[in-house]
Amino acid sequence: MRNLIMFSFFSLLMLLLLNGCNSIEVIDGENLFEFKDSYVGDAGAVGNITRQLPKPSGEQISGMELQTSEEPYGIILNYIAVEHSEDIETNYSELAIYNATIILSLVKNADWVNFNFINQEFEVRREDLQKFYGKDIREFNTEEELRMFMQKKLEDENKVLQFFK
Repeated sequence: MRNLIMFSFFSLLMLLLLNGCNSIEVIDGENLFEFKDSYVGDAGAVGNITRQLPKPSGEQISGMELQTSEEPYGIILNYIAVEHSEDIETNYSELAIYNATIILSLVKNADWVNFNFINQEFEVRREDLQKFYGKDIREFNTEEELRMFMQKKLEDENKVLQFFK
């Protein structure tokens, strides 16, 4: 009888541990494409998207403004310095294109995104991204597919530099 109780206890403990590990993975691994077809006015969805985007070294998002009063609708992201920095040099042009691509592929009615980094500001418009990629970025259905497509295009440093000229 004692062996049966020990076996039951051990089995229950293993189930709890395994279940706990699975729930942590779900929380940490939120899929950006859960927010596909969101709207600029949905601050929760836009906030969830922007929290998952790469950040410049030594900076973090300090605030977000949603421009919804008149078309074209847009999003402004403001950054501030953080105390702990990895001292990794950031290519702000590439980061702005990358992050804007993710935002504009998911937020259905957004036409532009402004990034107010500490030392630089960038505005990225949907129509300019369409020309840059030669494709409508809203057509992607998975995060992996979009990221692979972007990486190929962002490898050309001259093309990235030309984007903002």
